[in-house]
Amino acid sequence: MEQTLTGEFLKVAEQAAIACARSIGHGDRKHSDHLAVEAMRVAMETIQMDGTIVIGEGERDEAPMLYVGEKGRHGHGLSFH
Repeated sequence: MEQTLTGEFLKVAEQAAIACARSIGHGDRKHSDHLAVEAMRVAMETIQMDGTIVIGEGERDEAPMLYVGEKGRHGHGLSFH
């Protein structure tokens, strides 16, 4: 199971990088953060697991980030509240 999750979260990171790459050179860091996080959330919704975010930056700079303590529930995917 660990191997499967490693690959799944690699896809999450790849999707975030691809999404925010479109905003390179626009000078809007928060918009880039937003694009990356939205892509991460979409990708994480496809992972079947229970999870809690343990590393996040949302509370640090009020950016549209993942927050420490956000919970995901098992079902057809990971759904954050």
